[in-house]
Amino acid sequence: MRRARILTGTGLALALAFCGTGAWTYTQARTDDALAYGRERDEALADGREGIAVLTTLDAATRQSAERSIRDWRAVSTGPLRKELGDTEAKAGSSARGTVTEAALTALDTRSGTAKLIATVRVDITPAGTAAAERPSTDRKRLEAVLARTDEGEWKVRALSAVPVAEEKGGEER
Repeated sequence: MRRARILTGTGLALALAFCGTGAWTYTQARTDDALAYGRERDEALADGREGIAVLTTLDAATRQSAERSIRDWRAVSTGPLRKELGDTEAKAGSSARGTVTEAALTALDTRSGTAKLIATVRVDITPAGTAAAERPSTDRKRLEAVLARTDEGEWKVRALSAVPVAEEKGGEER
C-alpha cells in the first residue's frame, strides 16, 4: 500500500514537471524574436513572389483586360513604381504570363519595413492575334525587387529591376 502511494506520488510529480517544462518551452517559442523574424521573412517572401508574378503578367487580349492587369499591377506595388504603372496606357496587344520559378530574400529590415528579393521568372509571351493552339514563346528573366511593408502589414513591390546575366567567353552563361 505504501509502495503504491510512493509510485503514484512520483508519477504525479514527474507528470507535473513534464507539463511545466512543456508550458515553459511553449511560452519561450511564442515570444522568441527569431520566430517572429522568420514569420516576417516568410510573409515578405510570399508577398514578393506574388507581386513579381503579377507585375510580369499582362492580359492584353482586349483593352478591358489590359486595364484589369494594370489595376492588378497597382494593387501589388507602392511608391513611385505604383504611380509609374498607373500612368501606363491600356491597349490590346501581346499578352504575357509571368511565373516565379525561384525567389529568395537577400535583405530584410523588419524595423524599417523594407526587404530585397531576387527571383527568376519564366514569362510566356503570346503575340496578339495568335491562335489558342499555338505555343507562346518563353523568356527567362532575373529580377530584383525592393519591397516595402504597408500600414496594413502587406509587403508590396516598391522597385523592380532586371539583374544582368554575366557571360563567359564563348557566350555561355555563368
